[in-house]
Amino acid sequence: MRAILLWNEQTDYASEVREWLGDFEHDTGKGSRLEQLDPETMEGSDFAKTYDILQYPAVLILDEDDGRVLKMWKGTPMPQIDEVSYWI
Repeated sequence: MRAILLWNEQTDYASEVREWLGDFEHDTGKGSRLEQLDPETMEGSDFAKTYDILQYPAVLILDEDDGRVLKMWKGTPMPQIDEVSYWI
């Protein structure tokens, strides 16, 4: 599985995401397994277009073999940590 968090530091939801990331790392120890992309970068923008993401933050769980979306959460509030860690 591939887990991606698509978000931007310069937004009104950034503090909520930073807090969620801290809690996620603390609760699961899997923070390093959560890729982070900024939709304002070329890579992040291309990723968002590929998966038709228009609302941020977004957490996606992808099949590592074919890139198929297995689970997606968009916008706030952030998903429950146990929901995301289940997929990772």
